[in-house]
Amino acid sequence: MTSAASRRWRPRSLLQLVLLAFVVVMLPLGVLMYQAGQALSEWSRLAEVSARQAVVETRRARTLSSLAVEIERGARQYAVVQQQSLLDIYDERLEEFRQLLTQQRLLLVDEEHVVALEKLLDDLATLPKLDAEAYEKALGWFEPFSKNVEGMRKATNLRIDERLDDIRERAIQVQRRLWWQTAALVTSSLLLMLLFTRLITRPVRQLERRILGIGTGRAGQEDGKVKRVQGPAELVVLGERLDWLTMRLEELEAQKQQFLRHMSHELKTPLASVREGTALLSDGVVGELTEQQHEVLRLLDASGGELQRLIEQLLDYNLIQHSRNAEIERLDMATVVSEVLAKHRLALQSKEMRVEAFPGPLNWFADHQATARVLDNLISNAIAYGEDGGELVIRAKALHDRLELEVANSGDPIAKQDRPHLFEAFYQGQAKRKGALKGSGIGLSVAADCARLQGGALALVDDSDLAVCFRLTLPANEGSKAAQQSRQLQQSRHEPASSGKDARNLTL
Repeated sequence: MTSAASRRWRPRSLLQLVLLAFVVVMLPLGVLMYQAGQALSEWSRLAEVSARQAVVETRRARTLSSLAVEIERGARQYAVVQQQSLLDIYDERLEEFRQLLTQQRLLLVDEEHVVALEKLLDDLATLPKLDAEAYEKALGWFEPFSKNVEGMRKATNLRIDERLDDIRERAIQVQRRLWWQTAALVTSSLLLMLLFTRLITRPVRQLERRILGIGTGRAGQEDGKVKRVQGPAELVVLGERLDWLTMRLEELEAQKQQFLRHMSHELKTPLASVREGTALLSDGVVGELTEQQHEVLRLLDASGGELQRLIEQLLDYNLIQHSRNAEIERLDMATVVSEVLAKHRLALQSKEMRVEAFPGPLNWFADHQATARVLDNLISNAIAYGEDGGELVIRAKALHDRLELEVANSGDPIAKQDRPHLFEAFYQGQAKRKGALKGSGIGLSVAADCARLQGGALALVDDSDLAVCFRLTLPANEGSKAAQQSRQLQQSRHEPASSGKDARNLTL
């Protein structure tokens, strides 16, 4: 059933969310394109109008200059030839000049040259009415007239330049405004992209954490409660399917636990009776036995012990899989090795294997049970797969940040195709196990889990002398470092540097 949290508004499908994200992210960019188009259109229109006005006003100023020259030329020609037609042309050009000057004044408001020209035009309009002597004197008016026309032309050019500068400044302002709008809208688009990316990837990450957490037994749980997936409907449904899968796995895990408990009980109880019976027969409770009968009893007892070890391995595997907490304490690793070797004394004697172990004491902080289990499995494998009459070497090297324990034996090397799968549960390699019973394939898996339980690692390494060598690496904590420094100090004061000759050589 969909939870209340997942019933909040959301796109009905992932496709709808993607399309909505695309539209919303593109919206600021669309606004930016529209505003940029509007600004460009406005600037283009303003530039076009200004350019047209500049052309018209420049042409008008040039026409006024030409008319001024014609008016002066006509007036001076009349003074020479005294023809009435020249005065008529003079009046026409003067009136045309006045009209053009009126239009030019719209550009040059309160311009002194324009005001002066207007006054001179009034004076020049009276020129045809003057007598000959006054006319000759009035021709001197054309000198200031020409200067003011030239000043008007320069003022026109200056006003056009000012207008162009104003247009240029407005263009810069428009450009600056567009840059700010671009920065703001692109930032908005990026933020929206991040928002929708989070909306899309958050449920995916929730599903990923749920999947990764299924194997830990806390798939998607926070404070003991399952956190529902929120997002598009498809991902919500997938989250619910994962919830169902988690419940099924929990049920299967519970069934497995129940099966292992029942199996261990059902197997160990009759096995204990069988071993007790063989012990009674060996003690002669029912009478003396022949040597052949003793041999059969020894075989039965050995097989029973092997079967008990396999059952214990299954229980150990089940215990490690449920993340038992490590109980770190200070240990003498040499003592732990001796304890484990004592358990296999009879098997080592039967195989006639020579055992070489490192000297003690070597103090380190570790989990006693987990470390002993690692050594037990490695020594058992060495006995099961090593050669008869071969060697078993156990070495130790305490470094600044770690302890390295190596268990090596002679015999056939492990095949290359088996090495990547050595620590997988229930994997059976190509090497043949020596003995009546076949292994379960979980010994090395249990050993590797015990190493990881302490923050260490178990690996197969190459050895120059022996065919098979496993290395257990245990990290150092503050206690381990202090113990190591103390041990090194004692060795430097009282003992020479240890060498391979200091190792204990045992023939079992």
